[in-house]
Amino acid sequence: MLDRRELFPHVIEINHQARRRFGCSVYLVHSGTEWVLIDIGYEDTADEIIEMIRQMDFPLAGCKYLIATHADVDHIQGFGKAHNLLPDAKIAGHPDAAQLLKDRDRLMTYAEIAAQGISIDLPEIIINHIVNEGDKIQIGDLELEVWHTPGHTNGQLSFRLGNLLFSGDNLFKDGCVGNIDAHHGSDIPDFIESLTRIRDSDVEWLLPSHGPVFRKDAKMIQKTIDRLEGYLHMADFGTCAVDWPLLDAWEQELVEGIDPTKS
Repeated sequence: MLDRRELFPHVIEINHQARRRFGCSVYLVHSGTEWVLIDIGYEDTADEIIEMIRQMDFPLAGCKYLIATHADVDHIQGFGKAHNLLPDAKIAGHPDAAQLLKDRDRLMTYAEIAAQGISIDLPEIIINHIVNEGDKIQIGDLELEVWHTPGHTNGQLSFRLGNLLFSGDNLFKDGCVGNIDAHHGSDIPDFIESLTRIRDSDVEWLLPSHGPVFRKDAKMIQKTIDRLEGYLHMADFGTCAVDWPLLDAWEQELVEGIDPTKS
């Protein structure tokens, strides 16, 4: 059996657990015999992730939900394979994400970006449990509160658990945000509103979909909001970055077993 490396009580992040980077952050939230996964990443790592969960002594029949923060392929491609291994689990997500996956919209899910030579398989995935602003997801004695936080994409959801916020692609430790792209359905005014809500909330920790968890910093969030407000009048933002130093640093932190809650 594998020892569980919880970042917080009842919360395991799979990349941190494995001490290496699979892809997006994958959070396991558990209470009693019930557990859920928030995002899953790509299909080619789904089997390994489920096996790791089994080795941590979580009953596979106890998986209640596979939750999509949004419909981007790097977050959800593995849900079909995971659902085959966890047939009793429901796949949960925003209605907009459900429609994109029903339509198998390759552009809006970032499965197809011709300009960058990206073409990724988008398997059939059916969101069969619709959640939206104010809904609650029960996991044993725990309750996830659903926040609709559009901006990166209209179907972007965040999930509050006490003083924690599973914040999706809203904001990362370095002050960056999820890609802003009109072809992806991004909306900068919505993004600013979502970030303002997070800034003004009393949550203490943000658990993003990429990179390490970090303590909420209102000044840093305001700096990001100020930058996005500038984007409203500029044309030079988009998906043109060639690398991301944060993820390189995070990969090394995973190898070294650094706990981001202690740094």
